Amino acid sequence: MADTNESLLETPLASLHRELGARMVPFAGYAMPVQYPAGIMAEHLATRAGAALFDVSHMGQAELHGEGAAEALERLTPADVKILKPGKQKYGLLTTESGGILDDFMVANLGDRLFLVLNASRKDVDSAAIEAALPAGVTLKRMPDRALLAFQGPQAVSLLASIAPAVSALTFMGVAPVEIGGIPTLVSRSGYTGEDGVEISVAAEQAEALARKLLALPGAVPAGLGARDSLRLEAGLCLYGNDIDETTSPVEANLVWTIGKRRRTEWNFPGAERVREELDNGPKRLRVGILPDGRQPARGHTPIQVGADVVGEVTSGGFGPSLNGPCAMGYVAREHAADGTALDLMVRGKASPARIAATPFVPHRYAR
Repeated sequence: MADTNESLLETPLASLHRELGARMVPFAGYAMPVQYPAGIMAEHLATRAGAALFDVSHMGQAELHGEGAAEALERLTPADVKILKPGKQKYGLLTTESGGILDDFMVANLGDRLFLVLNASRKDVDSAAIEAALPAGVTLKRMPDRALLAFQGPQAVSLLASIAPAVSALTFMGVAPVEIGGIPTLVSRSGYTGEDGVEISVAAEQAEALARKLLALPGAVPAGLGARDSLRLEAGLCLYGNDIDETTSPVEANLVWTIGKRRRTEWNFPGAERVREELDNGPKRLRVGILPDGRQPARGHTPIQVGADVVGEVTSGGFGPSLNGPCAMGYVAREHAADGTALDLMVRGKASPARIAATPFVPHRYAR
């Protein structure tokens, strides 16, 4: 993360953010909008009720070209990439040799190539790791000339379909090239809010024109990083660097579902030995959802206690506007990970009662 505004990168929508009155903050080396004048609470609730536009152009976009691209990517992930059909996308993990998580990512099969979306803070690390593992004939094409917009909420797809009817044919995790108001884009029916919606890859020079078209749709509002974080927390979705990192395994993180069935017979991905051992014998700790009893949020790094014993730590926490109360995620020793387990969150040195709870805290509403 850069320390000064002068050294921060900007997305193609930077001028529009400022025009709309956004408060800009440093995030993953970029100047990004944390909120607009309506505020985080209003932006969050607008996403749950209608449609909101997020700028996620800081994310890394790349393509894998060449015969054997799926097999090459499987050298770095336990996801079953080869099973992915054209026009479909999936969520996966890049793992380290020690069984940690290098990053989480999205991969789509575009027929003649794979399309990747990588976390902003990890895109250079990921790209270097992928390039180092590629065989002859398979190449990684980084795409810094692309912007990425997320249009999220229960009304997002119907609103978008009014100017781009083809999007209504997409189901959850479907991907297709779509022309939106004369602008060529790549649209995936996916997102990071727990709501229905789309993510739209577009040439950087056309990003502002596209954003203005989307914001002109009835009821659509701009939303920033603050609402994006509270939405994904209520949805029980991990943030790299908080809830998952190179010290956490897919098993500890409760992301075993990302490991393909075939891959669990081959065991030929980085960190497979640790993953297999934890699947067989159980991990020492598990990622869990946490609901504080009162109104006091518990932020990241808050110690978690059972009695006098520290049994874990909060990794993400805050106020959930849709819940009208606080929620959190964190890691606890496996013996304390059952839903309903009572525990204390040590907020500023004082014990605050809480309990383990299933995630998502707010049900997902994807278009299955």
